[in-house]
Amino acid sequence: MRRRAPLAGMALHIAAVAAAALLAAACATVAPPVVLSGDLPPALSAPFYIEGRMSVRRGSEGGAAHFTWQHDGALDRVELATPLGQTLARLFGSAASVRAEWPDGRTLEARDWDEMTERALGVPVPVQGLAAWLRGEPRGRAPGTLERDAQGRTSVLSQDGWEIVYGYADEASIHPARLTLRQSQGEVTEVRLVIDRWS
Repeated sequence: MRRRAPLAGMALHIAAVAAAALLAAACATVAPPVVLSGDLPPALSAPFYIEGRMSVRRGSEGGAAHFTWQHDGALDRVELATPLGQTLARLFGSAASVRAEWPDGRTLEARDWDEMTERALGVPVPVQGLAAWLRGEPRGRAPGTLERDAQGRTSVLSQDGWEIVYGYADEASIHPARLTLRQSQGEVTEVRLVIDRWS
């Protein structure tokens, strides 16, 4: 029977949560929030690759790491590293299973991202929705609200008990450069991402 690893040593799982949990600078909006409904189509599943930095805080505990995230349809690969480039952990996941690997050979497996984050953090986090949230899109057809800035980009998205705030490098930017994801159920969980590269 696997023991649950302590939160302080779960940089890789925290990163999974962070690997898409997002934002830091809210932009001004020009219209009232749009209420999301079941009539909305699912978010795009186009592949992407991003590199950046993240910090995660839950209650009085926190951590930071560099990350890369490769998303290709239903498959995701997340790698976490120290600021000096030393690998902390690797995560591989799909809708069918998620696996975490540490450099020392330890592994952790779960049937999905919710179970992985539940076991790692004690709170299920909708990581599968992060691929959509990262691009300013709602996750599937789940209800929520969405606000846009003067350029028509998503500035605040609330869904599944999370509020995601987006910041952009300049008025011409299409992709967000900073994101903050905040959940206030139980102990406050906050994840901040700075994205250095989109491709």
